[in-house]
Order: sequence, then C-alpha cells, then structure tokens
Amino acid sequence: MSVTSVRLQPELEQELAELADRTKRSKGWLINEALAEYIARQRLEQDRWQQTLNAIDAAARGELVQGEAVIDWLGRWGSQDESEPPAPRR
Repeated sequence: MSVTSVRLQPELEQELAELADRTKRSKGWLINEALAEYIARQRLEQDRWQQTLNAIDAAARGELVQGEAVIDWLGRWGSQDESEPPAPRR
C-alpha cells in the first residue's frame, strides 16, 4: 500500500482521532474507508449526470416513450404479464 500525506484542519484531526479511539480502528483505516466511499459516490454521480445528458439528447432527437405505455408497463409489474420496458419512439 502506498503512503500519502495530507494536511488536516485541526478540528478534523481531532474528530478523526476521537473516532479512531471509539471504533478501535486506525486513522489510516478510517481515511481509506472515507476516501473509498467518496470516490464511489463521485463515480455514481458522474455516471448519473452522463445518463441525464444522454436522456436530454435522446429527448431532443424525439426519442420518447409515451406516458400511457409506461403506465401500462408499470401496471403489469409482478404479474405473469410482466414485460420489457417500452422502447422509445419518434
């Protein structure tokens, strides 16, 4: 594992030390966990933003799903008539 140094604000350092004591974990372990969660959240946020941009582009091209088709599809969830989601149409 590589070593990286960071400068922490004094109050954050204090809270980190207290959390490490309470949880019986090292500060390094807590920092690794926090960074892993942060990176995962950022990746998810970026993926969702890209999906939003793709959806806006598709809507601008007229690739839309009719509301009635979505309502019908949702109404069949959990039944023997459940099907794939409706495809966009122009």
